[in-house]
Amino acid sequence: MSLFIVSLDATVVNVALPSIGRELGSTISGLQWTIDAYTLVLASLLLLSGSTADRIGRRTTFQVGLALFTVGSLLCSLAPGVGWLVVFRMVQAVGGSMMNPVAMSIITATFDDPRQRARAVGVWGAVVGVSMGLGPLVGGALTDSVGWRAIFWINVPVGIAAIVLTLLFVPESRSPKPRRLDPLGQVLVIVLLASLVGGLIEGPRLGWTSPASLGLFALAAVALVVLVRVERRRAEPLVDVRFFRSIPFSSAVVTAIVAFGANGAFLFLSALYLQEVRGMSPFEAGLWTLPAAVATMLVSPLSGRLVGSMGVRVPLLLAGLGIAGAGAVLTTIGAATPMPVLVVAFVLFGFGFGMVNAPITNTAVSGMPRAQSGSAAAVASTSRQTGVSLGVALAGTVTGASAVASVGPSFAVATHAMWWIVVGIGVAIVMVAFLSASAAADRSVAGIAPLLGD
Repeated sequence: MSLFIVSLDATVVNVALPSIGRELGSTISGLQWTIDAYTLVLASLLLLSGSTADRIGRRTTFQVGLALFTVGSLLCSLAPGVGWLVVFRMVQAVGGSMMNPVAMSIITATFDDPRQRARAVGVWGAVVGVSMGLGPLVGGALTDSVGWRAIFWINVPVGIAAIVLTLLFVPESRSPKPRRLDPLGQVLVIVLLASLVGGLIEGPRLGWTSPASLGLFALAAVALVVLVRVERRRAEPLVDVRFFRSIPFSSAVVTAIVAFGANGAFLFLSALYLQEVRGMSPFEAGLWTLPAAVATMLVSPLSGRLVGSMGVRVPLLLAGLGIAGAGAVLTTIGAATPMPVLVVAFVLFGFGFGMVNAPITNTAVSGMPRAQSGSAAAVASTSRQTGVSLGVALAGTVTGASAVASVGPSFAVATHAMWWIVVGIGVAIVMVAFLSASAAADRSVAGIAPLLGD
């Protein structure tokens, strides 16, 4: 249930963005913050929430997360302006950070039998596909019939039911040796991500050479340098920088950021293009983007099987080719592009994105000691959310949409530059496919093993 409402929220909100903008009088940059405020907070707090759950109890943390997400959803539905909507989305994200990673820990702690655990994780993973498939249709139907506020109402009954069922059926569990808190590392991660994304979104409006824009990017650079220095000296850091000496791990982080960045840009630009340029209703736009969601849903299990039987190289190659192919097709779109052309691009993108997730997780934990695999996977999850934030921010900046209140027919051509970047992302994933499974990658894993063995 927790995964369903969190995953549904991503695609539901994208479809509703034009309607939100019209009713609340928001600029495009305000709509970008509606997405990025959520993903930024989620990315910033995932690591903290995992260690907190290990310390005070996974069921307790999970229920608090459900309550915050439910209350945040209700507040989002009542937002009087885009500023308040952004704040309430942040409340949602604080709750969301306590739900998905903690829920996976609950599954691991509850099911002792490996076969039962595998089945439970399989059900868990299948929910992602279902929610992604339903998101555009549910969001479009609710926005058309009731209004965009209804997309947040559906989280409330599901959240309440999940809280009650967790109390009745989920046992409490804690880690016998929880990690220490790292408040300075946590603050630095928040400052780094917020200033970087803030600079990308607000740069076109403030001016790239303005003191405010340059200050944001300088703050991000300083936060990154200080974060690396601080984390290298801690016994139990929030982000273990030694992981990045592993080529497979660094490859997984880069792949997660660029692939999910492409997905964030794809969802954001597609919603604006189909509704503002092609004049579709939210439901029609959701219906036309459904092929991408269905392709992702069908391909994701296949990707997992390919990783198990052939390793990560083949799935990553297919992912890169699919994403690059989709970007190449989308560089040709105009205000009257035939819809079959768009469907081909959407299917290609869904295929590529569906192929990329399993290799990311597998590559991130490849060669890591069992005690470190959870931390490595958590960093990969943080990279995914960071990628979405950067993708949405970059999409608005590259197309020029961040600096305007609304877009018109010329927006179709303005998206071409971003779609060329998506082509480049696909090519980069192909290159990572060869690098992450190379002899040099194996040597890098062997080189850090003694460091992580302590």
